[in-house]
Amino acid sequence: MSFAPNILELIARARSDLRMGVPVIMTGEGQALLVASAETMSEERLTDFRGLAPDLVLVITARRAETLKARVYDKDIARIRMPADATTRWVHCVADPSDDLMMPMKGPLAVERDGNVALHQTAISLAKSAQLLPAVVVLSLRDAGNFALEHGLTIVPASLAAANMAAAHQMDSVIHAGLPMRAAESGRLHIYRPDDGGEEHYAIEIGKPSRDKPVLARLHSACFTGDVLGSLKCDCGPQLNAALMQMGRVGEGVLLYLNQEGRGIGLANKMRAYSLQDQGFDTVEANHRLGFEDDERDFRIGASILKKMGFSSVKLLTNNPRKIAMMENEGIKVTERVELKVGENRFNSAYLATKAAKSGHLL
Repeated sequence: MSFAPNILELIARARSDLRMGVPVIMTGEGQALLVASAETMSEERLTDFRGLAPDLVLVITARRAETLKARVYDKDIARIRMPADATTRWVHCVADPSDDLMMPMKGPLAVERDGNVALHQTAISLAKSAQLLPAVVVLSLRDAGNFALEHGLTIVPASLAAANMAAAHQMDSVIHAGLPMRAAESGRLHIYRPDDGGEEHYAIEIGKPSRDKPVLARLHSACFTGDVLGSLKCDCGPQLNAALMQMGRVGEGVLLYLNQEGRGIGLANKMRAYSLQDQGFDTVEANHRLGFEDDERDFRIGASILKKMGFSSVKLLTNNPRKIAMMENEGIKVTERVELKVGENRFNSAYLATKAAKSGHLL
């Protein structure tokens, strides 16, 4: 019998630690790193780091490094040597692009090269999964086990963490109940909880669609600003309502509401991207300046929920070919793409043009 947390539980604990500003220990490949989020790094914590070792490293993504004109020797990350007098202000300025235009010269930035960077890459993935800016402060540890015991820190085996964060996670059904809606009185809301401790996702089922034929379906990523506030900067709210109304007219359908705000980077980072858009950058450029890829969403979640509900084929309401490819790759047959072109206005026309030109949307 053991009450020790498994790897998924350790990852969930580590995410929470990083968000609170508490460092974690990443182990593997014959090394150990003390890892702290750049975003939540305090001056007191930075002082503690310096008390352990004078040579600290700030790890950022290749996307962020490209913006900062820093060399990338490690494929998808860059290891920046922190100056001896670097403060949290310096850390935050390198990690966060909010003042890039006011202070374009962040360097000179000295970049480390050579050596095994698997732990550094996993640390960045962990920060992303915690919906923090993808930047971490690290230092090497010799006796990680005793250090963790002394300070009560979470130890995360890097190879196991990397494999589990990259895997498609099991979706467990929590509850479902009838929910009459404006679009259809025959609505039913299903709640699904992932086994990795992440946010819950929802399936809105309209009518009683047969499991033996393609169901009209949509994968809809949560958009607080568009779905709830009626933002005119995107077309999410109109797409959500139009999809539900179309299912209501047909008399059946399934809308998967996936909690992957801001293309998977979270609401706080999405607002950072909006702030960069106010400075003149488009959606993709803003994500890259923050250190993210164009789209960090995992649409495998949608396929997993559909399978749990007993569906194997769909008529997919989408303008995004990537969703079709993902569904097919996960064993959900897409028999038809149903276009969903609604919601264009003078505030989002450039945004929609960028989705078509840079993200391949069929608009």
